[in-house]
Amino acid sequence: MAKKAGIPLTSYVLMILLVCFSFFAGYFFFKSKNLEQKLTTGTQQGQAQPQAPQAVTVTLDQIKKLFNTDHIIFGDVKRKVLFVEISDPSCPYCHIAGGQNPELSETAGNFKYVSEGGAYTPPLPEIKKLVDEKKASYVFLYGNGHGNGRLASEALYCAYEKGKFWEVHDQLMTNTGYSLINDEVQNNRDQAQKLVDFVSAQIDPNFLTECLTSAKHEKKLERDEQIDATLGFAGTPHFFVNETAVNGAQDWNAFKELVDKLL
Repeated sequence: MAKKAGIPLTSYVLMILLVCFSFFAGYFFFKSKNLEQKLTTGTQQGQAQPQAPQAVTVTLDQIKKLFNTDHIIFGDVKRKVLFVEISDPSCPYCHIAGGQNPELSETAGNFKYVSEGGAYTPPLPEIKKLVDEKKASYVFLYGNGHGNGRLASEALYCAYEKGKFWEVHDQLMTNTGYSLINDEVQNNRDQAQKLVDFVSAQIDPNFLTECLTSAKHEKKLERDEQIDATLGFAGTPHFFVNETAVNGAQDWNAFKELVDKLL
C-alpha cells in the first residue's frame, strides 16, 4: 500500500506565520482606525470637528439671554464682547482649543501650540484673558460632540458652584484628563470617584462626590442641548463672538478680528 505523503514542516511554519501576520495586521488596522475616528469628523460618538453649520440665524438678543440664566457665566451682558462656547470635555478638538493639551494638539495636524514651537494659538486662554480684564463675558454650554463627556460636564457645573470652574476645567482638559474621560470614566456614574480623585487638589472632593452621585446638574445638560439646537449647533467646539459663529478649533486670529471690531 502506498504511504501518504505528510505535510512538510516548513509548510506548517509558513501557515502559522501567515495566521499570526493576519491577526496583528488586523489588530493594528482597527487600532489606527479607532485613533483616526477620534480626530476626524463623524457621528456624535466619534465627532471631533464640527460639520458645516446649520442654516440658523442667531441674533444678538439670543446670545444676551444666555447671560441672564443659571448657566456657567463669567462677566455680564453689559460688556461689548460676549463669548459663548458649546463644548464637550471628551471632544479632542475642544481640548485643542482649550490650550491645556499640547500632546493631543501635536498629533492632530496643524494645531501645534505656539508655546510648543508651532503656529497655532488656542482661543480659550485668550478668551479667558479678556474676561479677566473685564473686556468680555463668557458662557459655557454643554454639547454632545464626542459622546463621553456628560459626567465630566456635570463636574464642571459642580465646580462652578464653588467658584472652581477654571481650575477643574483646565485639569480635565489636559491629556491625562482626556484619557480618563474617554477611556475610563466615560458617562458611568459608578466611575465618578475617578473624576473626583483626579481633580481633588482643585475642589473639595467630598462636595464633588456628593454633587456627582446626586446627579443634581444632569437636567442642566439636557437644557443646554436644547439651547444648542436653537443656535445652529453642528459639533464641538462651537463658539460665538456676539452673534457671529466661529466653528471648530480655529486659531485665535479668527476670533481676534471680530473682537477688535467690537472693542
